Amino acid sequence: QQMAAGTAQGWVQRAAFAHSVYTNEPRHAVEVGAQEEHLSRWLTRRIAIPVKLFDLRAQGFDLVGGRLLPDGPGKSAQLMYQDADKRRVTVYLRKPEQGADTAFRFEQQGKLGMFYWVEEGAGYALVGELPRDTLLALAKSIYDQHPGTAPQAPAPAPASAPR
Repeated sequence: QQMAAGTAQGWVQRAAFAHSVYTNEPRHAVEVGAQEEHLSRWLTRRIAIPVKLFDLRAQGFDLVGGRLLPDGPGKSAQLMYQDADKRRVTVYLRKPEQGADTAFRFEQQGKLGMFYWVEEGAGYALVGELPRDTLLALAKSIYDQHPGTAPQAPAPAPASAPR
């Protein structure tokens, strides 16, 4: 069985494909709307990892809603966010395989940018046709809101102040 990069590539590709399919849907972009209280509980039960509805309003993005997706032999969740200019980003969440690569990575595929990482038993892929800096700010916000225990930040450590 292939692990690390080979495994990550497969699910990250599925995240990118799901993003491309659903973000172009004007009326049926999500299965369950953001206003429905059960969205987080329903997705958490289905994919067997905690699904937090991330608050990305500080970055200008509001939750549209989410959906359940097939993911290889398992299931994944997709949360969709939209800004005032109707630009959409998706967060793809899944339970990672044992030994999955946990590194925080960025990939560009044409206009689509993707940050992806694995932590505390959850795989995340943030996908959007946005500048890299915008996606990084969103990824950091998601990372900081992770429901797990004190994670190590993916951002580089700040330089120490000169004495």
